[in-house]
Parts: sequence; C-alpha cells; structure tokens
Amino acid sequence: MTTFELSPVTAAANNSKLQEFFVDQLKDIYWAEQKLVKTLPKLEDAAHSAELKQAFNSHKFETRNHVSRLEKVFDMIGVPAEAKKCHAIAGIVDEGEEIIDETEDNTAQRDVGLIFAGQKAEHYEIATYGGLVQLARTLGYNDAAEILGVTLAEEKRADSLLTRIAENGINVQAKEEVNED
Repeated sequence: MTTFELSPVTAAANNSKLQEFFVDQLKDIYWAEQKLVKTLPKLEDAAHSAELKQAFNSHKFETRNHVSRLEKVFDMIGVPAEAKKCHAIAGIVDEGEEIIDETEDNTAQRDVGLIFAGQKAEHYEIATYGGLVQLARTLGYNDAAEILGVTLAEEKRADSLLTRIAENGINVQAKEEVNED
C-alpha cells in the first residue's frame, strides 16, 4: 500500500464522521461501477443504433478505468477497497432490464428506453462523484479529489453523448414507429 504524508488537519479528519461518510460513499460507487462494467455489455447488445452500441461499448472501457481509479483512491486514503451494494444503481439496472424485456428488438423505442436507463445511471454517478470530489477536498485528500474529478468529467461527457444520440435521431425514429397493439 502506498502511504501519503497527511497534514495534521487531514490526520484529524481520518477519524471524523465525514471521513466515515466519505468512505461509505466510495464503497457505494465502487459497487456501482463494478455492476455497470457487467451491465454495459447487455445494454450494448440490446441497442439497435450503431451509435448507441458504440457509446455503451466505449463507456464500458471508461467504467473499467473508473473501478481502477477508485481502487487507487482507496489506497491513497489507506482504506481497503471494498464494495457496498448501491441500491440506486441496482434499481436502475433492474429498470434497464425491464426496458429490454418490455420492448421489441431492433426498435428505436428500445433505444430511447436504454438511453433513459443510461442517463439515470450517469446522473447518479455525476451526483456521487461531484459530492465525493468536494468531500475529498474538505478532508484534505486533494490528490484523490483530482482523480475523482477526472471520472466526474468522463461521466458528464457520457451523459452529454447520450443526449446527443437521442436528439440526433433516435427520439424522432421512435416517434415514427407505429404501435401494433
């Protein structure tokens, strides 16, 4: 394990309620990122649009890096990397699976639903990483804050890409699909 010199303020913060909350949230997002590494290939397979498939594929590789970065942050703060079930992401993943089950293969409607599920996950991650960056700074973990900030920027870009894919055609295509019920 790599050790870092802690300032007196940071050393005192290591035993604080804020430190405990920070570590708890790291464990939560660590579980979420690991779950998304397993889920993104399913979303890619279910997507019809080549552009959406590529977006999910690219983000799968980014997400693997997010897991590695979180492990580095755990190491930096001297805490073992441990996952704690993230009920929010678990629910979003379940919702994504329902969308796949309840929509027809190869339809824009399914792609719209997959974009919704993807953006719900991104928004959760953006909120979590944004909060973690601020807590890391407050606790004196400036190097960790920088690492978490890189992931935050990637999550924001992924969200923007999904919005562009929806706006640039999938939503219109879904509007034009006829309901056969």
